[in-house]
Order: sequence, then C-alpha cells, then structure tokens
Amino acid sequence: MKILWVATKPPWPLVDGGRLVQWHTLSALANSGADIALVAPADRAIDPEIVVAKLEPLCRANLVAHAPRTWMRTIPKAIIQRAPFSIARHHIEAVRLEVKRLLAHEQFDLLHAEQLQALANCTDAYDAPLPVVLRAQNVESDLWFALAAHQGIAGALLKHQARRLREWEAGAVRRCGATIALTQSDAGKLRAIADAAGKTHCIPAPFPAELPDAHPSPLPGRPALLIFGSSGWAPNRDGTDWFVREIWPAVSTRLPNAMLHLYSGGAFAARARNIVMHAAPDDSAAAFAPGSILLVPLRIASGVRMKILEAWARGIPVVATPEAAEGLGATDRRELMIARTGAEFASAIATLNDSGETRDAMTSHARALLRIQHDPMTIAARMLALYRDVVTSRKAH
Repeated sequence: MKILWVATKPPWPLVDGGRLVQWHTLSALANSGADIALVAPADRAIDPEIVVAKLEPLCRANLVAHAPRTWMRTIPKAIIQRAPFSIARHHIEAVRLEVKRLLAHEQFDLLHAEQLQALANCTDAYDAPLPVVLRAQNVESDLWFALAAHQGIAGALLKHQARRLREWEAGAVRRCGATIALTQSDAGKLRAIADAAGKTHCIPAPFPAELPDAHPSPLPGRPALLIFGSSGWAPNRDGTDWFVREIWPAVSTRLPNAMLHLYSGGAFAARARNIVMHAAPDDSAAAFAPGSILLVPLRIASGVRMKILEAWARGIPVVATPEAAEGLGATDRRELMIARTGAEFASAIATLNDSGETRDAMTSHARALLRIQHDPMTIAARMLALYRDVVTSRKAH
C-alpha cells in the first residue's frame, strides 16, 4: 500500500510523545511492506538532511521550510479563516502545496493525517479525491476545555476556542474515511462528538516491549526522579508547575536525598530544593538513567503518554496521576503506581526506592502489557486492514 503521511512535525528527533508514536508506527508499517511518503514542516533548529537520513528506513521524508508561526501572527489569520486558533497555527501554505505537488505526481492509495491539525494542510486530498484517515493522538477539544478550567480570566477565551475546536473536530471525523484513536475512551468521545458511529476506531500506539539502556550511568539522587516538563505543551507545563509548587515539598521532606531531574521545565522550578534543570535531550532515551523513577504529574490529559510506554520498555518504574494513567489499561501497583497528593507521591516513591522486588515486579508486568496491547507488528496489521477497508469503501461509492 502506498500512503501519503502528513504530520505537524517530523518523527525525529525522538524528543516527545508525538514523535515517538509516529516513529514506531512508521517503522512497523514500513516493516509490513507499506510505501510511505511523509510531508511535515521542518524543524528550524535541525539540519533537515540529517532528519531525512534518519527517516530513510521508514519513509521518504519531504520536510518543508516555513516561517515561524507565533500566536500573534496566528490570531489574525484564525479570524480571517474563521478557524480555531490551534488549526490556523498549523495551517502552513508551503506544506499544503507540497501535499498538492505529491498528489499531482504520484498515485497514492490513501492519505494519513497525523493529528487533527495536520488536516489543515490536506484539503487537496478531498479534491483528488483520495481516502483520508485521521489519527487523533488525543481529543483536542477536551484538552482545551480542561486548560480553560485552570486558567482564571483567560479561561473564558480558552473555553470559546474549545467550543470552536470541538465543532471543527466533529466535522473532521465526519469528513474522513475513518478516525483512529489511541484509547477506547478517546474513540468513544470522538464518536459522540461527531455522531459518527462506525467511523471511529481504537488502535493502540505501537511500542516495543524492551529497549536498551541509553544512559551511561545513574543520575544523582536517592532516588533520582525524572519529569519531562516540556514548556511547549500546555498540559505538561501545567503539570510540572503544579508538581513543583504543591507536591514536591511533601516528597522532599519524606525523601531528603531524592533529586528531581526536570527536563525542559518551568523556569521557577530551579529555585526549589534538590531540583536539577536539564535541557531537553536530543533523544529522550538519554534521560532514562538506570535506577531512576519516572513521574508523570499531569492534571490535563488525553490520548496515551508515550513516555510511560518508553519508561516501561526501558525498565524504569512509573508514578503517575490518574489523568496521566488513563487509557493505558494499567492497574495501580501492578504496572505503575497512581498518586494525586503529595503524601501519595511520597509514599509511592518511597516504596519503589526501598523495594527492588516491587520495582522488578512492576517492570515485568509493564513489559507484559506492552507485548499484549502495543506489539508494533500487530498494530501495523490492524492499521493496514483499516486502510484497506477505507479504500475499498471509497471505491464502492
């Protein structure tokens, strides 16, 4: 099958969950015989030739240079286009034209849009006409509604945008041949939003059950605690700030030798006790040091946290909020530990620090769950079967 894959960012470097899920999906599809052409905006800080070379075993990458898109430039455009801010921000005319060029010069079976925002650059596929499948890594409108609830005065604007985004999201699901969600919960929400029974499907994110250690030695701290607090994604920023402000004092009081290693987190966090700030790693694997514990303190979440899957594959135990663990099919104190308050985080971390037996058991159970639910080749087979169904349905009509 020949697939045109349109994304809002390249799958490499592997620095965030959105790239990880793309990388492992494209790898599995390529290993299953799919021929994939990727179109995505280029990362300005990375030589695109290096990215293209990294992606060569997975796909033919077409990375498009583009001018920086700030929110100040986005808002007038969104008003003119009558589009939600999030959609207008990712509408890049150069990317749309590259999609159009490929459609004119090659014969594809199907277009895959990775994330709702990628559809803004796929309008020419509908004119082709070419079947379009959307993979929604999360329910975008849910994230905006949740952000609005935590933002005070700005919440009214965010809620307005969430309503507009929900309308756009519903229309997108109805317009696409099929929509793939990463969890049953998200699939049900998208189905209800769009009132489109039969067009939304749950196919979990692919991920290998075991990955090698990439960090050469343990990090300082007994224990060393990890948070990926990317300031570029609002739910991560909110969760990191909340953890440092409200949760960390209880953890550091109970475990005075613990050190929190914060990758690309909030600026004020550096002033708190026993917190070490790190730049975002070139490859997220480099942060998973042996003996560390991953903390995922999200209050706003949708989809699946790929960093949890990566931690499991690398043998790193996880403590997460209920919101962060939702959709994984994991059981508290079996594959991970659930915590919400400072006392609960401190207790969970202390248990993992004190008991190697508990750590080993959790690692074993987590990897078993990866093998059952996230096997890459099984996921690729399910996606290809859905693609074929969409193509067949389009031809029948």
